[in-house]
Amino acid sequence: MPDVVADGLRVLFCGINPGLMTAATGHHFARPGNRFWPALHRSGFTPRLLPPSEQHELLSYGLGITNVVARATARADELTAEEYRQGGRELAVKVTRLRPRWLAVLGVTAYRAAFDDRKAAVGPQVRTIGASRVWVLPNPSGLNAHWTPTTLAEEFARLREAAERE
Repeated sequence: MPDVVADGLRVLFCGINPGLMTAATGHHFARPGNRFWPALHRSGFTPRLLPPSEQHELLSYGLGITNVVARATARADELTAEEYRQGGRELAVKVTRLRPRWLAVLGVTAYRAAFDDRKAAVGPQVRTIGASRVWVLPNPSGLNAHWTPTTLAEEFARLREAAERE
C-alpha cells in the first residue's frame, strides 16, 4: 500500500496496517465503516468530507498517511508482536526522514506494541522521533465502539489545534 507522504507535513497519520478493502482498492481507510475520513473532516482538518479515492488531496492540507505494518489483514489482531516492533523501527526511520511536525498513530494498542510503551494513552506523548512530536489517536475502525463519531472527532480536533499552534 503506497504511502501518501511528503517532506515536512503538519501531521502524518499512521494507521495500524492496511485492511483487505484498502489493499484491494489502493485507498487508505477504504472500508465503509471506518471513521477516519469523517473524523478528519468533522475535526476541521479538511474543509469537506474526502472519499478515500481522493487521499492525495491530503497533501494540499499538509497531511499524509502511512502504516505501522505494511501487511494487509482482515483484522489488526492477526499481526504479530514482532511485526509491530519491526514496523515501529521502520516508522521511526521514515518519520526522521520526512520530518512531519506531528506523527499521529491511530490506535493506542498499536502504538504500545510498536514502541514498547505499555503506559501510553490517547493524546500527546512525551516521546519524539527526531524533531517530530507524537500524538496517539483512537483507532477509527468501526469496531472501536468505545469512541463515538463525536468523541473521535473531538480527539482529532485536539491534535489539529496543537498542530496549528506549532
